[in-house]
Amino acid sequence: MKISIIIPVYNSESTIKIVVEDIKETLSNKSNFEIVLVNDGSKDNSYKKCKELARKYSFIKFINLSKNFGQHNAILAGLHFVKGNYIIFMDDDLQTPPEEIPRLINKIKEGYDVVYANYYYKYHSKLRNIGSWINNVMTNILLKKPKNLKITSYFIIKKYLIDEILNYTGPYPYLGGLILRSTDNIGMIDITHEKREYGKSNYSFMSLLRLWINGFTNFSVKPLRISFFLGILFSSIGFLFSFFLLIRKLIYPQVVLGWTSIIIAILLFSGVQLISVGLIGEYVGRIFLTQNKQPQYIIKEKYNIDSDRD
Repeated sequence: MKISIIIPVYNSESTIKIVVEDIKETLSNKSNFEIVLVNDGSKDNSYKKCKELARKYSFIKFINLSKNFGQHNAILAGLHFVKGNYIIFMDDDLQTPPEEIPRLINKIKEGYDVVYANYYYKYHSKLRNIGSWINNVMTNILLKKPKNLKITSYFIIKKYLIDEILNYTGPYPYLGGLILRSTDNIGMIDITHEKREYGKSNYSFMSLLRLWINGFTNFSVKPLRISFFLGILFSSIGFLFSFFLLIRKLIYPQVVLGWTSIIIAILLFSGVQLISVGLIGEYVGRIFLTQNKQPQYIIKEKYNIDSDRD
């Protein structure tokens, strides 16, 4: 059994060496493992640190992307070069503890296809935690994720699912959606989320929002259906309101209808229309970019990699 560990790297010059050393120590009794570091256009010295680690350790594969494509795109780049029976995904900031790797491995051996690490408490900013909560609710609604399942960046997956994930060639991948459309045999373990000791998170609320948009526009048409039903709902409200105003005018002809009701109606219905048009535009734009062959990622350099994965 071989274990592959993919770590997308972005501005983590202070932590990536510690992460690698901790993994090495945790798996010291397992000789058959590899670590795939994917530098996602870091602005600090992460590239240099990763290159040094790849030169020092033969079990490290290093991929350097030409620019910042995003965490999920970087992971897909790494997936093309893994050779493990089990693939583990974790962060580069020391908040996903490597010592929990054996527990993930033991849990997936119980027969699951995927096992996520769920945190008792997440040491993130309140704004990011709110974004994570919104993302969790929306994946429940739009992607039919089980309510008790928490999708995190720390998880393990069986090799046979990788082929299905790599079949996705669009420029906006969302791993949670790719996994949920491939299997429902998913487990979970509870672990401790470590406090951040170096730097600050590269994931902002807007980053989570973009990730959320990637998820529901790439793997669900429910937003379009919601906009359709909203159109029916507000059209019905508009009809009833117009009927009310007509009856009111017939009963009280002396009452002058004010501009307030007209402005409210215009703002209400134009807002719904703009949201619906925006949703349609988002879908059409993504179709255009996909057909235009916008790349998921571009690999600039590779180290300790002879060929693509088996």
